[in-house]
Amino acid sequence: MTETELSPAKVWSEMLRGNERFVAGEPRHPRQDVERRAELAGYQAPRAALFGCSDSRLAAEIIFDKGLGDLFVVRNAGQVVSDSVIGSLEYAVAVLGVPLIVVLGHDECGAVRAAINAVDPDAPALPVHIQRIVDTIAPAVHRVRLAQGWVDAELVDALEVGKQHLRDSVGALLAASELISDRVADGTLGVVGANYRLLEGRAVPDVVVGRL
Repeated sequence: MTETELSPAKVWSEMLRGNERFVAGEPRHPRQDVERRAELAGYQAPRAALFGCSDSRLAAEIIFDKGLGDLFVVRNAGQVVSDSVIGSLEYAVAVLGVPLIVVLGHDECGAVRAAINAVDPDAPALPVHIQRIVDTIAPAVHRVRLAQGWVDAELVDALEVGKQHLRDSVGALLAASELISDRVADGTLGVVGANYRLLEGRAVPDVVVGRL
């Protein structure tokens, strides 16, 4: 099997193995030397794309024990789907040929907390661009809050909001990109939504789309 023929399942399995090494405190730090840097000077062939939160604790290559050129990474606060995110991931799929997209959320997310706090009627106004991020996460907040009986902001289950928003992000990506959804349908692309546990260091899959 050539690099371009890697299956979504094989690549996801590799990423899980790398994450297990990271969790165990036994990372190999592969493909991070001078030779690898020189090898990649004229081309790239990443094995997966990762769309995640910008949180400083979500360093994708470290979490999955990867090296230079292994991952095509797109990040913004709260892993909020936007035109630039979709275009970047479509480039990874259509031009770079990645067989896997990982959407990575996490616990203790500041964007999720901001969205939860925004349901408080006394919440201060947010800068306009932060508000747009919060507005995207708000549907997940409302669903969780409703399920809990419309509790006050401080009682809303942030972990569950994060999970719901992760699922929304995966759904929004597939709905917005015909290219990505078509590749999933024909079996050449898989999409995994995973939640990263900050203390444990483990990426836990929550949503799996495609042949994985």
